[in-house]
Amino acid sequence: MTLTQLSAFVLVARLGSVRAAAEALGVSEPAVSQAIAALRKQLGDELVFRSAGGMALTPGGQRLVGIASQIVSLGAEAEAAVRAANGAPEQLRVVADGVVAEYMMPGLLEAFERRYGAVAATVGVVSTAQMPELVRERLADVGVSFSVPPPGTPALDSVAVMRCEVVAVASPSMAHAQRKSWLVGPCYGDERSPLRRALERSGGKSGEISVFPSQAAAIAAAGRGEGVAPVIDRVVTKELSVGSLVLYDASGLPQRTYLSSMTLPAPMCSAVAASFRRFLSTPQAMQLMSRPQDSQPPGRFRPPVFVTLWN
Repeated sequence: MTLTQLSAFVLVARLGSVRAAAEALGVSEPAVSQAIAALRKQLGDELVFRSAGGMALTPGGQRLVGIASQIVSLGAEAEAAVRAANGAPEQLRVVADGVVAEYMMPGLLEAFERRYGAVAATVGVVSTAQMPELVRERLADVGVSFSVPPPGTPALDSVAVMRCEVVAVASPSMAHAQRKSWLVGPCYGDERSPLRRALERSGGKSGEISVFPSQAAAIAAAGRGEGVAPVIDRVVTKELSVGSLVLYDASGLPQRTYLSSMTLPAPMCSAVAASFRRFLSTPQAMQLMSRPQDSQPPGRFRPPVFVTLWN
């Protein structure tokens, strides 16, 4: 029985599927299935099984999930203690939605590292549904997204950092044209993303939707006159100021949303995670988030949070 096997089991139990757990951990579905199989063999219990409502836990699995969660948490504390004893930089593992990771997080982490000192910061892109579980299970220290945990999410401290709006943008030539296509980034696959929800309220389900590999690619296509892109207003501040994009009058937009951060509550929250949350409310961070840098393509992201299930 290993920490990584227990981590996989906890996420399958919390997220309700092997696929969701694999996406959150950054590994393949077979790797998660093998980890669960190893636990089943060692403990002599099925632990989880498919039911009409999705994945369900056996009585043994129900008892294991709480204990496994505590073990995973203690493992994270042990790793941090050993790193500190060896003088290694503190780890800051941030998980973010696609827009935050693509536009805001590179500049924020660079500024925070200069301000805080010795810290090894990474950022991983996850869905807003996966984010609370990764933070709760100590597989990440801070979650930052344009969404908040659903009501009743336990053991998390969530704070709204900045108010934003979801708007629709298009090229000046299409400012008054009939919309032909919605242009969206990977966030369209995130059911809790405010961009997807705004699109659905604006009639996006009944129109043509083109999904691009990044938000920047969708915005660039809008600038070329290929359609209309729903975006967070802060992301297109520069384009709107120079006139390469204009606001498009779409039903239900603009729509208010909030950039929020989440951590474990004190005293379980690490010192570096608490410092990063405080940093997000500083004038320097607000300026970086209000006028973010150019999009960073996925290949230039800092390493995401990966958990290796098999060596």
